[in-house]
Amino acid sequence: MKFYDCSTAPSPRRVRIFIAEKGLDIETVEVDLRSGEQFGDAFTRLNPDCTVPVLELDDGTCLTEVMGICRYLEAAHPEPPLFGRTPTEQGLVMGWNAKIEQQGLLAMAEAFRNSLAGFKGRALPGPVAHEQIPELAARGRERVAAFMTKLDARFADSEFVAGPDYSVADISALVFVDFATRARLGPGDDAKALARWYDAVSSRPSAAL
Repeated sequence: MKFYDCSTAPSPRRVRIFIAEKGLDIETVEVDLRSGEQFGDAFTRLNPDCTVPVLELDDGTCLTEVMGICRYLEAAHPEPPLFGRTPTEQGLVMGWNAKIEQQGLLAMAEAFRNSLAGFKGRALPGPVAHEQIPELAARGRERVAAFMTKLDARFADSEFVAGPDYSVADISALVFVDFATRARLGPGDDAKALARWYDAVSSRPSAAL
């Protein structure tokens, strides 16, 4: 089994943290996105969408989406559970993880990829070139700020994203907050509940990955 990673990209970082929380040792291959390695023949045979992460299984099957990889690893290594134990817990984890992806991570990508010069002509990941739309960058920043407020409200009532236990949803939220903070779109000083949660999850050894 091989994990195709990029140390500077947020999506594979979610899987790196998940792997560490499971205590797994998986061979890792670094993909140089800056040089365009993801568009080369060797990588596109693994993932025609030209994106990381990819988990290549021993039988040659390639899993190419964050949650698909995490669900596979959860099924193969159920302890510790990161998708919840009961049906209710699992539903909450998946629901909140979807919110983080749709309202947080995608909004952050919208702001990031439509504004930086390095993404000119590459506003969306993948093999098809798309031009930047500045209005989408502005909307993305607004969406990020709104979702930070939503997360802060959630942590006023819940220790972790989906309830009392750490889960894959916390991994996704941590990566979102760190991604936003690096882009100077992080939470404000008044987000006290979010700060309490962030201090807890960022102190876990896996968060350093």
